[in-house]
Amino acid sequence: MRACGLADKRGVPAGQATHVQDIVAEVERQGLRDVVLVGHSYSGIPVGQAAERIGDRLARVVFVDSSVPTDGESFVSAWPDGGAAVKASIAESGGFWPLAPAAHYDGQGLADEQIARLVRGATPHPGATLTEPAVLSGPLGELPATYILCVMPGAEPDDAEPDDDVAELLTSKRWRLVKMDTGHWPMFSQPRELARILLNAAEE
Repeated sequence: MRACGLADKRGVPAGQATHVQDIVAEVERQGLRDVVLVGHSYSGIPVGQAAERIGDRLARVVFVDSSVPTDGESFVSAWPDGGAAVKASIAESGGFWPLAPAAHYDGQGLADEQIARLVRGATPHPGATLTEPAVLSGPLGELPATYILCVMPGAEPDDAEPDDDVAELLTSKRWRLVKMDTGHWPMFSQPRELARILLNAAEE
């Protein structure tokens, strides 16, 4: 699925609610059941909201080293400066978050050709998706969920544990934690291991 404003839909203004509706509409359009929704990085926020909205069509939601939605909070809300630098960058770039340079991917267990592929395929991110607040109608911890935490070997102790918001959700009996010894892009650095974890999640 191609979200509005990204990939071949690049340059189209979109808010976070647009991405949530993109997911929900695709599930409904195809009449899907026993759906496993997977969100990586930013996309955990719209995926978490969509998981709530598709109701009994959902089998499980998997967050891959991602943010998780908090009602009334945006992707950048938890950033040290409240996302001021990101918001300024978006404003200076016509409403889109500019592309990250190749150096952004250093130290993530990626080969040079994998970094080149990421950079080559990237498109500027619609700014409103990062600054609009999430909307949840119930506790996220009530959803059946798997959180995949990616931790590079030798990482600092604080980086080897989930953030506080994720740690709180993991106290739910419906959530479980899986750790991967890799960086933030396991679909490139450890695709087979990630696929195995996703298949196991789908069978739970």
